[in-house]
Amino acid sequence: MTSAAQTIYLADHSVLLAIPALLPVAIIVIVILVIVIRDRRAEALEEAMAHEALEDESTTPENGQASEGNPDDDDVTKGDS
Repeated sequence: MTSAAQTIYLADHSVLLAIPALLPVAIIVIVILVIVIRDRRAEALEEAMAHEALEDESTTPENGQASEGNPDDDDVTKGDS
């Protein structure tokens, strides 16, 4: 009777050799992703602030009072004619 076939495992160093090449690429990709995320958040914040500023300008005139329902505005324009 023969003994069971023996399995011989050989060391595979391809992963260890690839780490020095992949590590800088991974760092570059992470840095680019961080920059993109910050840029998009800043752009969204700027758009929100611009939209809010436009809403504020449309609801309040230059004197700071709301134009809706202010009876003094109608009297002043009629009195000057």
